Amino acid sequence: MGIIQDLIASYGYLAIFFVLVLGIFGIPIPDEVLLMIVGYFTNIHVLNYELAIFISFAGAFIGVTISYIIGRKAGRPLIVKYGKWIGLKEKRVMKVESWMKKYGAYSLIFGYFIPGFRQVICCFAGISKMELKTFITFSAIGSFLWSFTFITIGKSIGIIHD
Repeated sequence: MGIIQDLIASYGYLAIFFVLVLGIFGIPIPDEVLLMIVGYFTNIHVLNYELAIFISFAGAFIGVTISYIIGRKAGRPLIVKYGKWIGLKEKRVMKVESWMKKYGAYSLIFGYFIPGFRQVICCFAGISKMELKTFITFSAIGSFLWSFTFITIGKSIGIIHD
């Protein structure tokens, strides 16, 4: 976590934005820990609380949007070609698409709070051709709630002294 703290200390909001874009897009970065560190930095007045939430929201939202676009444009052909190697056969993909049509919008909100799931669910939203307006609405709500929650936890924990 020292690397993340150093990045934030050196590059501030720009580091937060790009680390979240990469983390949400799929690079294995502990996003929740990052946001709690950001929250701590808002507590000690290194970062502005409201701006940190906005920048985190923007980074997370851009990251999931990239995942959605990749899923929409290239997801189905990639699954057809390589899915058998990772256990994604056509029957399973059809089940996921059916599930996405039924619950997909709400899973975009709650999926943010499950590490690993948020990256996959947005890609499957694209693969299942979720309407862009629906995707934007629900992923924006999820992104904001997720950013707000973990930054606020970090800010609150920063108040506790030994």
